Amino acid sequence: MGSITELPALAVDSTAPLPPFKVLIVGGGYGGLSAALNIQDLCCGRAPRCGEPPKEGESAPEPFQVAVDITVVDERDGFVHLIGMPLALADEKYAEKAWVKYEDIAALRPRSSSEGGIRVLHGSVSSIDPERKVATYVARGGGVQTSELEYDYLVAATGLRRAWPAAPQAMRQKQFRFEAAQHIHAATEAKHGVVVVGGGAVGIEMASELKMLYPNLKVTLVHSRDALLSSEPLPDDVKSRSLEILREGGVDTLMSHRLDTTEETLDPQGNTCLRVRFTNGHTLLADKVIMAVSSPVPSTTYLPPQILNDEGYVRIQPTLGFPADGGATPHAQDHFAIGDLAQWSGIKRCGGAMHMGYIAAHNIHQLMRQRLQGAEPVFQKLNEVPPMIGLAVGTKAVAYWPEGGMTSGEDVLKTFFGDDLGFSICWNYLQLGGPKKEEVVAEV
Repeated sequence: MGSITELPALAVDSTAPLPPFKVLIVGGGYGGLSAALNIQDLCCGRAPRCGEPPKEGESAPEPFQVAVDITVVDERDGFVHLIGMPLALADEKYAEKAWVKYEDIAALRPRSSSEGGIRVLHGSVSSIDPERKVATYVARGGGVQTSELEYDYLVAATGLRRAWPAAPQAMRQKQFRFEAAQHIHAATEAKHGVVVVGGGAVGIEMASELKMLYPNLKVTLVHSRDALLSSEPLPDDVKSRSLEILREGGVDTLMSHRLDTTEETLDPQGNTCLRVRFTNGHTLLADKVIMAVSSPVPSTTYLPPQILNDEGYVRIQPTLGFPADGGATPHAQDHFAIGDLAQWSGIKRCGGAMHMGYIAAHNIHQLMRQRLQGAEPVFQKLNEVPPMIGLAVGTKAVAYWPEGGMTSGEDVLKTFFGDDLGFSICWNYLQLGGPKKEEVVAEV
């Protein structure tokens, strides 16, 4: 959650840019879309969709309307529900649902003739110049040709680069559906079974979704450590319960097994298959090996190196702004970083990314107000985030947060993921389907 901090007001700068303010958001995932939509809400005088309602006895903040141009740049041609990838790679119908092209997202279109929509560009940003406030843009399919995008405020929300199958490598919806169909066909036709390598959240969910949808398919999860979720700072009962539910669902598990080699061979009947060898000498036969082990890398190569830590994460301030560092980064107060690429406490989660998107939107709106009126900005600040997790394991889920402890079961799956691995929960929270009809009529 965030907290509110008042900072000293600056004098109105007569040389400051005038509306419409240009906001550039790099990355159109959970955090990026949250930032874009909440900025639009605030600048149109509406309550931000991801903000908390006023507490009892408190009044809502005074609306401050201001003209704004919002541009989102994304390498993909649509919003991808990354949480749902384990199911998307087991169910073709769900794969069609999990990737929605930006042109089909109603929330990005203008609500009325007086309100601009949110422009989405299919491409990437190769670099930014914080002093000039210019980003170098490369259009998808445009070769090496570049163009410049000017901005007044920038939000970096490009997340982490993850290997397949933890994240799709396709940049277009059509290609993703083709790749998902190929993956599903290969997995479901595996007469010798499927081996999923990696006992993190992605591996657990991939193995459990395959087994749930195809009960007769032999699915084996292998992990190099003696406990699942070994890289996460979670209590032992969360890890052990995850293993219990996985086994209850029919997934074979091999703990303390490190993959050595995979080679093509013949089974006793002369059929082609794979021999999977482990460093402890154990072997087994399978038809498909799914590597759910990856070392995600922050997608931050376009950002100034002085704001990054040794691993490439952005060293954000609690306001989510770039680090000031004594002026090493010009206009640091007008640049924000949110979501998985930010160096912050807690396990990376989509809920955290969407909340950060709201905080960045609130603070940018406050900066706009300050520039136009000289009013004291009241900034939201991100609090430290304790370890917490929601893990779908077939027909059940395991959840943990410090106040509630560990809980699990079918009801937990319904609460944390609904019936579609959280797609509808995220979609409705961000209101991507657009406002209700009566809200549109009222504004027009």
